[in-house]
Amino acid sequence: MDSAALTKLLSPEGWTLLGALPPYDERQALVLGAGLRAKGVDPELAAAALTQSRLRSVARAKFGDFADGMLFTPAGLEQATRLVVAALHAQRYLTAGVERVADLTCGIGADAMAFAGTGLSVLATDVDEVTAAIATVNLRHFPEAEVRHRDGLSLDLAAEGVDGVYADPARRTRAGSRVFDPKAYAPPLDAVWAVRDRVPAVGIKVGPGIRHEGLPHDAETQWVSVDGDVVEAALWFGPLAPDGPGRSAHLLTSVTDDDGASRTVSRTLAHRAGDPDPGKEVGAVGQYLYEPDGAVIRAGLVAHAAAELGGRLVDPTIAYVTTDSPVPPDASGLAAGLARGYRVLDVMPFGLKRLRAYLRARGVGRLTIKKRGTAVTPEQLRKQLALSGDAETTIVLTRVAGAQHVLVVEPR
Repeated sequence: MDSAALTKLLSPEGWTLLGALPPYDERQALVLGAGLRAKGVDPELAAAALTQSRLRSVARAKFGDFADGMLFTPAGLEQATRLVVAALHAQRYLTAGVERVADLTCGIGADAMAFAGTGLSVLATDVDEVTAAIATVNLRHFPEAEVRHRDGLSLDLAAEGVDGVYADPARRTRAGSRVFDPKAYAPPLDAVWAVRDRVPAVGIKVGPGIRHEGLPHDAETQWVSVDGDVVEAALWFGPLAPDGPGRSAHLLTSVTDDDGASRTVSRTLAHRAGDPDPGKEVGAVGQYLYEPDGAVIRAGLVAHAAAELGGRLVDPTIAYVTTDSPVPPDASGLAAGLARGYRVLDVMPFGLKRLRAYLRARGVGRLTIKKRGTAVTPEQLRKQLALSGDAETTIVLTRVAGAQHVLVVEPR
């Protein structure tokens, strides 16, 4: 969206139109757009309003009901922090005693909203004029927040009274492709974490695929998952990492209580600098198999999860844990709040003919295939098996003690 379209959308006519649109329905969008133009609505305004209606519909997954009063850009929504995770960010600053946060790359203002919503004073900046204007709209209900169109790295943080800094550098090119090299972030990661020389309390959101090699030794790097989906990694410096530097995984899971009320259950697993290494105990496949959450795997804490589960690895290079007895799930439904569990029904070396005969003998026609540490493609394997039948089962293709195996399992 360009500045001209945004200006029209923010006019009294545009804002009224946006508020009057029905819930977005892709199948009706063309008809609705044609109807608006037939009524004399400016075509550019109609297009902008329908685009915002569509983006608001998508944004509800991240912002819930708040999305209905916000504006978005496609790129801004893609990178925006989910509200439940932004609340975690804000809590770090509050716990650290920070009073004024500079959000150096505010985007559409998701994190700045969470900061301001908890009472923090916020100075938000963005180098893109339209994005900064949209952030201003989204932060309109928070007098504690100020948005400026400028390069946040050029701020005189001391003169602004800033005692906490947050940044979420852009990790996509203008064409939309992902950027994996931190030096190619906008702004580059090195330039952002250099800010800690001026303000110790610095937090930086990074891509969850960031490599462990080269991570700053004085930061806590935390990977966060929401309902099993790894949504971010972040670097926390100084007082924002009160337990010290290291690696951690924070798991957020939505649960519904018996009375129908929804809440979020959280669990953190961490390895701090100076903590003993749990080692990698490897052994035979037991009666139960556990698949650690993706945040645990990305944080390199699978051995730690195995220790929490009272189990062992099936292979030193594979993120599966096995136990001889079941591990009770917590309120999130995950074993020890860390892993999804399966009961092991059978274990066999991988072989196409053997597997086909095994499944056909049991009348299996519907097959769920999980894999880790194997080049086998599930779609190709299904074609090769050519199964038919009424039974359903789940198999895990993985390495056990270095050799390819098939584990027949059922979810717990």
